[in-house]
Amino acid sequence: MLDSSAYIYGIGFIAQILFSSRTFYQWLISEKQKKVIAPRFFWQMSLLASILLFVYGYLRNDFAIMLGQSLTYFIYIRNIQLENQWYKFPLVSRVFLLLFPILVVIYYYNNNTFDIEKLLFEKEFSNSVLWLGILSQITFTLRFVYQWIYSERIKISKLPKGFWVLSLIGSLLIFIYAIFRKDPVLLLGHFFGIAIYSRNLFLIKKEYA
Repeated sequence: MLDSSAYIYGIGFIAQILFSSRTFYQWLISEKQKKVIAPRFFWQMSLLASILLFVYGYLRNDFAIMLGQSLTYFIYIRNIQLENQWYKFPLVSRVFLLLFPILVVIYYYNNNTFDIEKLLFEKEFSNSVLWLGILSQITFTLRFVYQWIYSERIKISKLPKGFWVLSLIGSLLIFIYAIFRKDPVLLLGHFFGIAIYSRNLFLIKKEYA
């Protein structure tokens, strides 16, 4: 039988495969259109992958991962709303998606696992590494804050240049963090991401050249 760590890594790899699939699809569409596109599939897959990666972060006792997913979760939902796709989800699905973060917090609290000290001061590796992870996740997450503000201003979901710049910087930092953390899930996901983010920046440069 597989041990628990195999199941945990399995959840993480599935999440990264979903994240990579959305990014790969976005890249293919953008290459076809010769400009950066934000397809609705990108946001739908982001939401599903975010749930799985949040669970993975919790099972790994990795506050940096949980923080990153918590900050972007509702931005994914808002982009789906801007694409006029939110109300096409079944009502039960919409209610679950909106309540999911709250339900997780309640579960942690009632099972005595919501331990801030354990999350922020991990004994298995250097605290400086943990704070590198937090910094990298915040940087990576800011790309969606920037994208959300930009999209709200123009009332349509769009992936502007600043989004890709922050994606590249944040991904490089997370890749370094993953090396110290010896996390194959993050290493694989961000190795692929760095290439796609760089390519999107090149497409934007050509579009406005």
